[in-house]
Parts: sequence; structure tokens; C-alpha cells
Amino acid sequence: MARGRTAVLVDFGGVITSSVLRAFTDFGASLGGDPRLPLDLLSRDQPSRTLLVDHECGRIDAESFERGFAERLRVHGADVSAEGLTARMQAGMSIDQDMLTLLGDLRAAGRPVALVSNSFGTGTYDGIDLAAVADVVVISSEVGIRKPSRRIYAIACERLGIAPEEAVMIDDLQQNLDGAARLGIGGVLHTSAADTRRQLAEGFRITT
Repeated sequence: MARGRTAVLVDFGGVITSSVLRAFTDFGASLGGDPRLPLDLLSRDQPSRTLLVDHECGRIDAESFERGFAERLRVHGADVSAEGLTARMQAGMSIDQDMLTLLGDLRAAGRPVALVSNSFGTGTYDGIDLAAVADVVVISSEVGIRKPSRRIYAIACERLGIAPEEAVMIDDLQQNLDGAARLGIGGVLHTSAADTRRQLAEGFRITT
């Protein structure tokens, strides 16, 4: 996958961190009903999806998203407070140190790295120095565009000074890789740091 590629675009939640889907499911379980309720609403309930898209694109702030999504959860039977909702949803997530090591190895090998992340809530990136992880940081709420829009990947490539055909995108969601592929960006579907390292090792000349 990495042959002929010289740069890496990388997702944050679910790649540099542990699984977002698992964290959201754990949060759903804490509500006492269907553990999948938060994920189901964000993927299938149009008012919830609109809240998420508007928040990730920076059109509404975290507090507005929390108020709106708490109401959608309550409509579906969950007794939940809006205050601090996004932090509670992400409480089960942790930084994957093996992925930080991999990104460090890529940069040490002269391979530029761009973080391309759909923002969510407040404090998502607390405790990590993004400038130490990536050469370029592209956050959806800051540029007003979210994955899988082609434009957000184009911005990352422009800031790295490369053509899309020179890049590989690492993401845990196939839809985001599909968006990148429309620009000619290669894709690595992330399941673990070890598997992603294996997929990149030969083309990027890093050790497995």
C-alpha cells in the first residue's frame, strides 16, 4: 500500500487513541439501556447526525452539541445530563503509545505526517502535544470541513507540500479512507498499531 508514497495522513480518535466506538458503547452501557444507543443515534437519527456534522465543522460549539444530543438521548429513553456529555462519552479513550512510536519512526525516516481529525467535544487533544506528533495539524472545526470531504485531505496535502498521490491515509473508518481515495490518496484501515506498522513497513522503510 505504501509503495511510491512519501507522506502519511493520520486520524486521531480510534488511531492515535483507543477505539472511539468502544468508548461510546461503554458510555451507552452506563446509561442503563441499549449500549449502542449513542452510536445508533449519531449514525441513523437525522437530528443527531445534523448536530454532529455542525459541531465537527465548527458551526456549533461543544455546549450546543451537548444540549442537543442530550435531548435526543432523552427522547429515546436515556436519563442523561447535557453538562460534560462529550467528556463522558470519551472517558474510555486512551492514547496508544505504540502509534505515537510509529509516527515518530516515520518522521525520523523523513516521512512527513499530517494529523487529519474530525473534532469532537472539548479536551479531546488534552495531554498530547500535537506538534510533536505531526508536521501539520488539520482539525475539522478549524477549517470548517470534516472527513470524508475531499477538501480536508487536500488541505493536509497542500500544507505538507505534496500531491495527494504521494500520501497514505491511516483511519479506522472505511468511509474516511474512501473519501481520501477520491483524491488518489492510498488507504490503511487501522485495527492496531502492529498491523498498521506492518502495512507501512516496506514502502516507508521502517522496522516491523
